[in-house]
Amino acid sequence: MDLDDLHIFRCVVREGGVTRAAERLHRVPSNVTTRVKQFEERLGVSLFRRQGRGLILTDAGRTLLGHAERLLQMADLAEQELRSGVVRGVLRLGSLESAAGARLPPVLSAFHARYPDVSIELQTGTTSTLLRRLERFEVEAAFVSEPFETGSLSSVPAFDEELVLVSAKGTPALRHPADLGGRTLVAFPHGCSYRRRLMEWLAEGGASPERILDLGSYHAIVACVAAGTGVAIVPAEVLDQAVLGASVQRHPLPRRLRRNRTHLVWSGEASAPLRALVDLLPKSVVTSPPSARSGCAARSRTAGRAAVVTKGGGRR
Repeated sequence: MDLDDLHIFRCVVREGGVTRAAERLHRVPSNVTTRVKQFEERLGVSLFRRQGRGLILTDAGRTLLGHAERLLQMADLAEQELRSGVVRGVLRLGSLESAAGARLPPVLSAFHARYPDVSIELQTGTTSTLLRRLERFEVEAAFVSEPFETGSLSSVPAFDEELVLVSAKGTPALRHPADLGGRTLVAFPHGCSYRRRLMEWLAEGGASPERILDLGSYHAIVACVAAGTGVAIVPAEVLDQAVLGASVQRHPLPRRLRRNRTHLVWSGEASAPLRALVDLLPKSVVTSPPSARSGCAARSRTAGRAAVVTKGGGRR
């Protein structure tokens, strides 16, 4: 398969059409159209179908896009390493907002100092959103929270967190699911693993919130809780750094819900920048044994440092 064909195909996908792809590739649109048609004829499938004035991928096109991303990335990586031996390129990462705000800054700062030729593009979202972006190759790797489905993904433990339940000041102690019944739950939208964990705990106790207020940032969540809107589940370290962190009341969660682990996950072969990032993750977490919740077999690797990496496995 010709890498130039794959490059043209991917460019048409990224630019959303032939005209903009041609501008990016410094070609005339007719040349790009001809190359795509010849590529489709050689493969025996249609890669695009027209919708209005735009082009959208067929099922075959989506399948090819995943392979194209990996093949072109490997080709770029091979050329970079052969030419200079220096880790360089773009590392597209996804992250939970909690990790991006409280955990990643020192890691990314150390990474930037050690690998100045690597540019990092960071997107935030819920665990489910990030896993979808990973599946669509919109990011190369993502920091996601338990529980999640590993499937064929590779993963390495990144951070351990303590989750706390928060309410407005003066709220009576909240120890059991029944104490939350009829209250408003303030949380990230569906797909947030913390929200899922809290809802499962309520269901086990036969309780349910009166309503759920969906918000998109911890700043907004903590502010609403402080104002008496409802209750929320938040990583303690995020709360420590929040502007209104001292304006809410903390309630400890049961031990099995309190401890949470964030993982760095990726699909396929890790690039040199991604391997370099893994090497900078906190050793105290990476070298610790997997939690009982993971249900996944793990294997240790010692090559200058220990790392626990899982591939495949069950529900997290």
